[in-house]
Amino acid sequence: MNYTTKRLQQIHEAAMHIIENVGMKFHHPRAIEILKSNGIRCEGDVAYFTEEQILYWIRKAPFCFTLYGEESRYDCSFGGTEINPAPPYGAPFIVEQDGKRRPASAKDYVDFIKLFEANDDYKINGGPIVAIEGVDPSLGTLAMWYATYTHSNKVMMIHTGDQKVMDSLIEASEAAWGGKEALREKPRMFTIVDVNSPMQFGKHMCETLITLAEAGQAFTVANCCMAGSTSPVTLAGTVALIVAENFPVIALAQMVRPGTPVLLGSQSCTADMASGQIAGGSSEGALCYKYCANLSDFYGLPSRGGGAITDSKIVDPQATLESMITLMACYENNMNLIIHAAGILDGYNGVSYEKVLADFEVLNYIKRYLREFDINEDTLALEYVEEVGHTGEYLTSEHTFEYCRAEPMIPHICSRGVVKDPVNRFQERTEAYKARLLNKYQKPEIDPEKLAKIKDIFEAAGLSRAWMDEVDQM
Repeated sequence: MNYTTKRLQQIHEAAMHIIENVGMKFHHPRAIEILKSNGIRCEGDVAYFTEEQILYWIRKAPFCFTLYGEESRYDCSFGGTEINPAPPYGAPFIVEQDGKRRPASAKDYVDFIKLFEANDDYKINGGPIVAIEGVDPSLGTLAMWYATYTHSNKVMMIHTGDQKVMDSLIEASEAAWGGKEALREKPRMFTIVDVNSPMQFGKHMCETLITLAEAGQAFTVANCCMAGSTSPVTLAGTVALIVAENFPVIALAQMVRPGTPVLLGSQSCTADMASGQIAGGSSEGALCYKYCANLSDFYGLPSRGGGAITDSKIVDPQATLESMITLMACYENNMNLIIHAAGILDGYNGVSYEKVLADFEVLNYIKRYLREFDINEDTLALEYVEEVGHTGEYLTSEHTFEYCRAEPMIPHICSRGVVKDPVNRFQERTEAYKARLLNKYQKPEIDPEKLAKIKDIFEAAGLSRAWMDEVDQM
C-alpha cells in the first residue's frame, strides 16, 4: 500500500464510521420507505448503513457514463480522465464591474447561454447560472430549462424543484427527445442535489433525485462542508464527511434505479475563521477538490468539484488568483465535472460577464500548461538552430510561420507588449471578446410542433406562454 492509498483508506474508514454511527437524515417519507424496503436500519428519518450495505449499493453506480447533446460533438463522457467544465450554478445576482449588484433579466440569462454555447471548451450549458427576474421562483427551473433548450445544442445542466416541477420537466424532456425510453437510453440532463451539512438531505432534493433516477438522468451530490463551521476544522475530518454525505444519497439513487449515473461531488472548503463565512476560493477548497477526485478513483466513481471559485466581490487580482488555484486543482486531478468553471463571484452570491470571460482566459492558460508539447525532429528545429547560428533571428523563419498559431496560446483578453491605455485595456479587450463570442453564436433550429407541445406542458405547470414566446425571439 503506497502513501496516498493509505491516506485514502484512513478517510474511508472514518467515513464508514460516520455513516454507521451518525447516519443520514432524509427529510422525505418516500426516501425512508425505499431505504427500509432495502434492509437499511432507520430510526425515525435517520438512516444507518453498515459498511457492507453502503458499498453494495455504491458499486451499482457506473464507473463511466455518457450524457448526450443535441449534436453528437457535444456528447460528454464522465469517468476516467475525462474533464468537462460547466457554467456557474445558483447565483442570485449579476455583479457589475464596479461591484454593484442587479437582478438578471431573461435576456441576461440567454446571453450567458450564448457565451457558453459559443465557447468550444464547454460541452455543457444551462442550469441556474443566475436567477431570472420576473419569473416565479417556484417556476425558475422550468424557465431555465426552456431558455436553454431553445438556445443550446449542448448537454443540459438543470435546476432542482418540487415534485410538480420535476414531473413537468421530465414530461417536457420526453417530448423534446423522443419519449420515456429514448430519454433513458440517451440521458441528456444532470443536476446538483444539495446535502445540508452536516448529514441531512432535504425534501425537494429527495423528490428531484428520485424523479431523475426513475427517468435515467444523472446527478451529482453537492457536499459543501465549511471546515470549522459545518464540518470539523481539520481537513481530514472534512474530507471524511465529504464521503459520508455522498454515499447515502448515491445509495438511495441506486435503490430507485440500479445503474443511475452519478458523480461523487464536493464543493467543500474552509470557513473564514475571522468571520465564519465561506472561503470558497481558498487553498483548502482546492485540496478538497483534489481529494474528492482521488477518492472517486479509489471508489470507482466519476467525480465533480470546484471550478473557478473566488470570494472576491469584483473581478480583480484576488478573483484571478483564487480562480486559478481552484480550477487548476480540478484539472490537474482529472475532475470529471467542473461546475462553476467560469463566472462565479463573492462566494457564489454573484455572477458577472467580466468574470465569465476572464475565466475563459484562465481556462485557456491552464489547458495550455497541461498540454504537453511534441518532441520530434521537426519540433526540435535543429536545422533552423544551425541556420540562425549566433546572429540571426527566428521571427521570420518558415518554421515560425508553420507553428506560430499552434504552439503558443494566444490570449483573448490579456495584453502583451506596448499598451497605450493600460487602465482601460482589460475592459476593452473583455468587451471585444464578448462581442466576438456573441457574434459567433448560432441559435439551434427546433421543430415547431415539438416546441408547441413543450409550451403546453409548461403553461399547464404555470409558466407564462407569453414569456416563452418572448424568449424564443432572443
